[in-house]
Amino acid sequence: MPGDYPPSAGQAVTGGHTDSRINGSAARSRGLVRRFGVRIGKLLTTSTLAGPLLGLAAHAETGTVQKAVPSVSTVEVMQLAMFVGVMGAALVSAIFLIRERAKTSAQNVQLRARIADINAALQRSEALLNLRDQRVVVWAADSKKPELIGSLPLESGAPEDRSAFLAFGRWLMPRSAAALENAITALRDKAKAFDLVIETQAGIPLEVHGRKSAAHVLVRFISLSETLRSQARLKIDNQRLGAEYDTMLGLLEALKMPAWLRSADGRLKWVNRAYADAVESETAEAAIREAKEFLGGQAREQIAEQHKSRPVFEQTLSTVIEGDRRMFAVTDFSGADGSAGLACDTSAIETIRSEYERTVRSHADTLDQLNTAVAIFDTDEKLRFFNQAFQKLWGLDSGFLHSAPDNALLLDRLRSEGKIAEQPEWRRWKESLLAAYRAVESQEHWWHLPDGKTIRVVANPQPKGGVTWVFENLTEKIDLESRYRTAVRVQGETLDNLAEGVAVFGPDGRLRLSNPAFVNLWGLEPDAIKPNVHVSAIRDLCDRRAADSPWAGFVAAITGFDDERRDRRGQTELVNGTVLSYAVIHLPNGQVMMTFVDVTDTVNVERALKDRNEALEKSDQLKNEFVQHVSYELRSPLTNIIGFTELLSLPATGPLTPKQREYVEHVGSSSSVLLTIVNDILDLATVDAGIMQLDISEMSIDRTIAAAAELVADRLEEHSIKLKVDAAAAPKSFHGDEIRVRQILYNLLSNAANYAPEASTITLTCRQLAEGVEFSVHDDGPGMPPDVLESVFRRFEPRANGGRRRGAGLGLSIVKSFVELHGGTVRIETGKDQGTTVICTFPDTPTGIREAAE
Repeated sequence: MPGDYPPSAGQAVTGGHTDSRINGSAARSRGLVRRFGVRIGKLLTTSTLAGPLLGLAAHAETGTVQKAVPSVSTVEVMQLAMFVGVMGAALVSAIFLIRERAKTSAQNVQLRARIADINAALQRSEALLNLRDQRVVVWAADSKKPELIGSLPLESGAPEDRSAFLAFGRWLMPRSAAALENAITALRDKAKAFDLVIETQAGIPLEVHGRKSAAHVLVRFISLSETLRSQARLKIDNQRLGAEYDTMLGLLEALKMPAWLRSADGRLKWVNRAYADAVESETAEAAIREAKEFLGGQAREQIAEQHKSRPVFEQTLSTVIEGDRRMFAVTDFSGADGSAGLACDTSAIETIRSEYERTVRSHADTLDQLNTAVAIFDTDEKLRFFNQAFQKLWGLDSGFLHSAPDNALLLDRLRSEGKIAEQPEWRRWKESLLAAYRAVESQEHWWHLPDGKTIRVVANPQPKGGVTWVFENLTEKIDLESRYRTAVRVQGETLDNLAEGVAVFGPDGRLRLSNPAFVNLWGLEPDAIKPNVHVSAIRDLCDRRAADSPWAGFVAAITGFDDERRDRRGQTELVNGTVLSYAVIHLPNGQVMMTFVDVTDTVNVERALKDRNEALEKSDQLKNEFVQHVSYELRSPLTNIIGFTELLSLPATGPLTPKQREYVEHVGSSSSVLLTIVNDILDLATVDAGIMQLDISEMSIDRTIAAAAELVADRLEEHSIKLKVDAAAAPKSFHGDEIRVRQILYNLLSNAANYAPEASTITLTCRQLAEGVEFSVHDDGPGMPPDVLESVFRRFEPRANGGRRRGAGLGLSIVKSFVELHGGTVRIETGKDQGTTVICTFPDTPTGIREAAE
């Protein structure tokens, strides 16, 4: 039967639904055949047609054909026809199903072969992509996060890390990174493919190809061979040269000076906007198209003629611009493929030069009328100008001066004629004087001539070289000043050296004298405070410098009537914060003296002390309030969490799954750690507030060490760390707060367990010293570097330094605070590869409770 054929392997794998349909149809066909076969069998056995039909069947099997002689009824014939039809339909259906099943099996075999080919192709593609000569960045259509495939050689400078690789600006040259970012943006947004050659910061060129398909965006980085790398470098250099060429053209275009480029045959190839404006063309292209020349034909011929002998032409030429003739400094360079030129308008410079020459002549005429001797020497130290006062001062003949003698010769001439004093080392003195030609700042000298004159000599270097010498005869002025200084020396020295500011005003309200302290205290310009200045002018200046100026009362005291002229004292504050104490004193001759003393420091100290006292009181109040309230606010929620966690762990609460029990244990351990941190913070706050009281009693050292070791035992066992206790030299007991000492030892052991290596040993030592009891904890960890050692006792500064856990940074701070509360000290001995030892020393009998050091 067709339904009895076994299914093929292909159908079993991929045609499960098809086989079920085929098997179902075959089963239905077999059932139909059975039912009709039963009916036909019954018909044959009961009807008169049984014999003839059996004979017909027998003849059919032997291959002989005989006619059935017996007659058959119409009903029987119809039944026979129906049987034959049903049998034929069943056979046709079975044959059709067998063929469909064979066809499905063949298709499954083909599909399996195709899947195998696809897998092989995929493996080949992945192998090719993972070569170390290319890297592909793939963006899926529905994802903005790219995928990276393959890698690039290490010498290329491309990082392996995904985020570092996608940060192109970190490992590519700035120009390459910018070009690549712009190209990727255009590829993703506008599907614009690109092919670039980029350069890494290591100087290695890479090829980058960007393509976009219907579902993906791909950017492929390819490492080049040495030959292709050389070509890529050439391409990069070409791009750089092109960019520099565009930059130079952009600069020339932006210049306000006409610029041009010519081809080898002399025709214009490029001009800038300034050139087009100069030749009155609308655009630069129009100027090139119409071949409008900036310079005249004679000037161009002159340039071409000079290019035959040398490539650079530099000369000032004239041309007509907008109807005016102007002068241009033209620079033109000729190369193998053409020439380039630039013209700078120097018309204004020529005008200024002419004006300068006229000014120099006018200046010379003015100097010639002065009574001060002036001589100007050029860069070569030659005399180029002198006025009549110079010739009169030195009494030199006009012929010698007009011969342009150099400065050294002039000095020798004055020396030989005895007109300047003889110097012990004439050569050195002259060289120091002539050093003015190499100086930048002006130099001043004083000459005392043999005839008793005193000359002030000023050597002023000129910007373009040379020196202008000014000889000022100060003989009479010095004599007058000498007599005046003798008269006022005592008074001036006294007032000028006073720290108090002093100002004396006459009965007319004008200033008689003042000292520098008065000017400095009020922040006035020295030029504004001169003798005979009226007090109202000084008031206008000082009113702007004081918030509540007392100068109105000063003016009334100086210029008022007798009832207003009374002594007074007070203070005033300036806008810059300076506080002055003043006194107004009336002198017997009708003058008024005012004194001012700077008391800013005294006032500021007083204010600072008041502010600090208030701040300390507020800070102390805040600390007390914090300690009083934060205990309940922080500890109560944590206590509830820990309590409910323990309740959940009890069997009476109900069974927990392993995962739930693990979560409950994590909550419990984390809550305990947090409670420890909160307790540490509260302890430190209590210490800082100065309200922590130690319960000093005689405590057992062995019991305290054992309790601290038990608290840290689980943590030591976790890392296979052993604890060695050496208390042989320790006393049995000493006076201290047992709870705080146990907390100190626990923190020291926890800190050591955090840094001790796996399977190492921590040593806890206690011994009796002359000054008290010493506890020390040593671990074989990496030790502390000097920078960490300086800040190890600071709060909230956790440091990894090779440790397993990173806490809140309070352990050693609490140790230091509690030890110092006992009146003890803490020190650390550490070094590289030497481990760390924390040593705490307690006095035998604490003298009292002390505040911990901050």
